[in-house]
Amino acid sequence: MKKILLLLNLAAMVLSCDVLDVEPYNAIPADEAFQTSDDIEKGILGSYAPFQNLSYYGRTYGIFSDLAADNLSHPIAATATAYAQVDNNNILPENGSISGIWASCYDGINVANNVIDKLPGIEGMTEQEKNQARGELYFVRALNHFNLLNYFGGIPIKVEPTVGVGNLDAPRNSSAEVFDQIIEDLTFAADNLMDPGDRSRASRFGAKALLARVYLYKGDFSKAISMATEVISSGNYTLEDNYSIVFEEGSSESIFEISFSQLERNRIAEYNFPHSLNGRREVEPSTVLLDAYGSGDERFAASIAFEGTDAYAIKYDDISLGADNFIVLRLAEMYLIRAEAEALLTTPEISSIQDDINTIRARANLPPITESSIAALLTIIENERHLEFAFEGHRWFDLVRTGRAMELLPNVTSGNQTLFPIPLDELQTNNDPGMVQNPGY
Repeated sequence: MKKILLLLNLAAMVLSCDVLDVEPYNAIPADEAFQTSDDIEKGILGSYAPFQNLSYYGRTYGIFSDLAADNLSHPIAATATAYAQVDNNNILPENGSISGIWASCYDGINVANNVIDKLPGIEGMTEQEKNQARGELYFVRALNHFNLLNYFGGIPIKVEPTVGVGNLDAPRNSSAEVFDQIIEDLTFAADNLMDPGDRSRASRFGAKALLARVYLYKGDFSKAISMATEVISSGNYTLEDNYSIVFEEGSSESIFEISFSQLERNRIAEYNFPHSLNGRREVEPSTVLLDAYGSGDERFAASIAFEGTDAYAIKYDDISLGADNFIVLRLAEMYLIRAEAEALLTTPEISSIQDDINTIRARANLPPITESSIAALLTIIENERHLEFAFEGHRWFDLVRTGRAMELLPNVTSGNQTLFPIPLDELQTNNDPGMVQNPGY
């Protein structure tokens, strides 16, 4: 996919038009762009391109979830004002990095919607082939809607293509409505996609893994357990014996990842690494995170390095080329999703929770836990997620969804701060009366 995506940037530009944008003057008419199954394949691959944006998985999206929480801090000497706002949980609606997240997500949604719209008229594709194409595009659309939901709350659901200046104004849907759309899309994807091949493409079990996460966030714990169990039991993925290998290309643990190369590079390492190693050091591991690792935890050395006394994140460490793929879904999460969801059932199976937690701890070279109270187990799960997924963009969402943000984060003093502001340019462009700012901004 790394080679193919370079050729598909035009396809993404032709189709990319979110709720903020109008169709570019040099756009190829959609009727001309989609006539064959090969055109559909190019359009599908083009729908992944916005994930690579620097505002998205190319840098900002994952970093901000750790920076808003207690995994990363913005150093005093750093210069990115947008990052300082997130670190202080004092974000302005005109924050350009937040606008970039919003625009990138809707770019991906609109590319997917344009290709979906053209599928019925394509000759030479069987209905099964069309459903497989829809499944992949629905996965892309669902992931984008879900990422928007987690940062902003209820957002406009977009399931029709935006072309030209039409269909730009849209109201915010409720969070429940957004969850329903995401689940509908992912259920179709899980029913129609193939088994995994290229881990940078959606698959049947990629859809089920994302469903497990969605159901956990939504509070549908039985379904979260079911989806996570299907992924774990599929045999398609295995935990790496060595934690550091998880972040190398071709990891057996990866379920879905965003492809990067020296041609489509990310800048994650650049923003994490110190100046002496050619980085910008806009973020650094927080003292809270550094103090959270226990003795012997192998995740520490695989996640954090030091230049002198300065710590920096190294899970994504290709500072020269930026060719590290970003892992969005991996097997370890399925064990911890299942453990947490089981703990939140009315009649939980304590031994099952312990087994899933200990599977993750054993790989980190930590002793098994024996605690049996639900409160203690939930605290352990929270801590395991804190350390297991450091610098992978989970922490803020975990603390918000569990109601722990105000308790653990000193800069979060109001429930209003648990949602990011709707970008100012969206509010200025979208004239629907149902497009309103989040409270407190």
